[in-house]
Amino acid sequence: MDLGLKGKVAIVTGSSSGLGFAAARLFALEGADVVVCSRTERIEAAAETIRSSTSARVLSVRADLTRPEEVGQLVSRALESLGRIDILVANAGGPAAGSFLSLTPDDWTRAFHTTLMSTVLLCYAVVPHMLNQGGGSIVASQSFSVKQPADRLVLSNSLRLAVIGLVKSLANELGPKGIRVNSINPGWTRTERAEQLIADRARANRTSPDVEQAKITAEIPVGRLGIPEEYAQAVVWLASPAASYVHGHALMVDGGIVKASL
Repeated sequence: MDLGLKGKVAIVTGSSSGLGFAAARLFALEGADVVVCSRTERIEAAAETIRSSTSARVLSVRADLTRPEEVGQLVSRALESLGRIDILVANAGGPAAGSFLSLTPDDWTRAFHTTLMSTVLLCYAVVPHMLNQGGGSIVASQSFSVKQPADRLVLSNSLRLAVIGLVKSLANELGPKGIRVNSINPGWTRTERAEQLIADRARANRTSPDVEQAKITAEIPVGRLGIPEEYAQAVVWLASPAASYVHGHALMVDGGIVKASL
């Protein structure tokens, strides 16, 4: 299937590794030019890996998505270097794990800025340009926890729902103006973040990571954790013109772990 990505420009944040990197690389393989972003110096190595394996133009930008001025610089550099922004995949690191009483109000504030406000700031920065060019596609990368709370992830369980509210609101407002807005919600996927969460559960339960991973796997109907490439295939399709009638949708890529019927 031709996803219609040739000549498009995609910004993928949080793309130095894991889900974001897999998505950025597949956008490039499908013919899009890509802006990769992270707050760490690892982002240039990620960009070079994508450049070396594709024919895409790849711009790397270091930016802290909780800082409005750095988000603005990210978008300005994308426009200066690549001329347009067709796709935004708003992806950021997950908030801290822990039980409610083990977390502090400061943890909630940090999570609010990382999880919700990063997406808000990115949308403020890209939407005017998408409107000027006549359309675009925004995908907010969240978690299966928006439909089924996960143990020891009270920050994620709470604040990612706010992002879904933003997505649905923007879908109503921007759809008539040619901008599609969706969310993608991965389940347990083999990334550094998943390893950290499994280790946290092992410490809390006084078990081992192997024991905790076995418990998680037992809850997943397909019987395994996902891999970043499976997430990438879903998010690149969802963001692409091939999904032109998918709008305001929360796509689960979770191996069936969410038990809700809707």
